Amino acid sequence: MGKRQLQSVVEHMRKRLRSSKRICSCTSPPQPSRSSFSWYEEDVWSEIAKFLDGRSLMKLAVTSKWFQRVIMDDSIWKFVCLRDLQLPAAPQHVDFKWFDLYTSAFDGSHSFKFHQKEKHIDWMRIGAFLLDSSVFLTEKLSPPPKIPNEDTVEKMLQSSGCCVLDNVKSGIWIADLQLVRCPVCELNTCDGTMQTLDARHIELFLCDGYQKGSWEYQLIGSHDVKERVAGASGAIFDVKNLKDISSCAVFNLNSWVGKINDLHPKAMITLHAVAVNTNLQENDGINVKFHTMRAGTNGEVVSVRISQQLL
Repeated sequence: MGKRQLQSVVEHMRKRLRSSKRICSCTSPPQPSRSSFSWYEEDVWSEIAKFLDGRSLMKLAVTSKWFQRVIMDDSIWKFVCLRDLQLPAAPQHVDFKWFDLYTSAFDGSHSFKFHQKEKHIDWMRIGAFLLDSSVFLTEKLSPPPKIPNEDTVEKMLQSSGCCVLDNVKSGIWIADLQLVRCPVCELNTCDGTMQTLDARHIELFLCDGYQKGSWEYQLIGSHDVKERVAGASGAIFDVKNLKDISSCAVFNLNSWVGKINDLHPKAMITLHAVAVNTNLQENDGINVKFHTMRAGTNGEVVSVRISQQLL
């Protein structure tokens, strides 16, 4: 190759290098940022817990110490307790943790499970209601309710089948309908069973006086209705809210009491009242008993029973 030809080739190569694009340095594509979500966000799990039932909450609590600390927060159990009791608000003060209150309300316990087991036949949970004043008890569901004027509870019950109780523990009350064997009595025609509207303060089963058996039911009134009775009924009202629309709905019997030939027990519960009714076949009347339990001598009323049995 001649000199000129070699120079020509070199010049051509230079032009090609100048006209070619430079190679840029390689850069890695941007990495996606990590999510800020953490499985251990207390606020998140506190909200999730509010959608779980009690059994599911306990299963979650035993999975780790972290979950146990989060799930056992009392605010969660307060929410769940009110939700499952279908109550809109809680009393300002309770003497026990809400977890313990939830357990005593939903573990299948009832008053005859602790005392007089041998007399118990069956039961039905009615629900929960609130009391924050005196209590009006009645065996009749005919409106309008009238507060008796007699000076003692016994006289009230004898004259009108209803009475007012003072010094009642305020707060959440739970109502059950109990079917029990008739206690020893002098009624020769007793058929052996008794219907009882059984209401108690939500804290009752947790109190030492109840657990040890030092608090007992006291008979405050008993009388016979010596004529045919269409139904065995009973009701408990908060006096201050006796005229509320929801409480008055209890006296609208067509909305909840069964037809004449329906002999199954029926119950209705509102925010401040509870009532039961069982239609009866032909009969010669009923015996009605009213019992209360107090938190010690002259203590607050913590449980009420209205019982009926056929004569």
